[in-house]
Amino acid sequence: MALTRWFAAIFILLVFVAEPIARSQSAHAALDLPDDPSASRQATPDSSTSQGTGPSASQTLPVQSSGPLPTSEDQLKKQEKQRVFGVMATFNTTRNKDALPLSSAQKYQLFFKSATDPWPFLLSAFTSGVDQAQNSFPEYGQGMQGYAKRFGASYTDYFTGNLLGNAVLASLLKEDPRYFQKGTGSDTSRALWAASSTVWCKRDNGTWGPNYANVVGNLMGAAVSNLYFPESDRTASGTIERGVTVTAEAIIGSEVIEFWPDIVRHHNRKKAEKLARQGGQNAVQSTSPAAPSAPAPVTPQP
Repeated sequence: MALTRWFAAIFILLVFVAEPIARSQSAHAALDLPDDPSASRQATPDSSTSQGTGPSASQTLPVQSSGPLPTSEDQLKKQEKQRVFGVMATFNTTRNKDALPLSSAQKYQLFFKSATDPWPFLLSAFTSGVDQAQNSFPEYGQGMQGYAKRFGASYTDYFTGNLLGNAVLASLLKEDPRYFQKGTGSDTSRALWAASSTVWCKRDNGTWGPNYANVVGNLMGAAVSNLYFPESDRTASGTIERGVTVTAEAIIGSEVIEFWPDIVRHHNRKKAEKLARQGGQNAVQSTSPAAPSAPAPVTPQP
């Protein structure tokens, strides 16, 4: 049921939001990746080198840092500006595979920033409407009162699960709550990487291991939801099902985040090719010789 809501939300975003947003985004859109992420910028020899008075051309010049190295706080500020579709907050995402670990305070900061962003409220409003249309949790009833109960339950689920998984347990277990984009490799490897992020994560010491904070946090959040869900749903099986569903929903979100830069780049490339074709056609038309006009008829003289 929850997965149906997520698929519906993603479909609506793709149809009504993604296309207009992609038109307005440039190649440097949020969460964009270079066409060749492995390419590195090399230092350019100065004029003295080209004249043979400096180091030989085969030598590599050292790259000098122009300022202080970025801190984890600097990296976090950049993350807090990231969005997909222009609305979907992706603050828990980083392209930097060597990103500095977050302190416990920063993990709570990241959670609070995500939880108070308009995105989870919009998502909760949408999924609550889907639930109401399907009459999910009929004990809540219909009308504005039923919708308000569904909205409150949906947002509280999001808030509690993220608080426990991305802040409390992530701090205690020293796990990084962020999704590390792969960005390179085959589509299959990237899809598997995104799917595995819900159960496999980077730790504060730089190693990788099971994502206990996310899995256990989702189950704990589902257990807390028994306080406000209808009595008929307060069962052990229902609790486990809600916890697993939240984990599955996270997989959908990770897949969208992983491949969104490709969607933007593809759209920009097609747009550039279309403009180039139009420019070539206009150039051909402007250089084509004008058709000769027909000569005027000769009138015989008497």
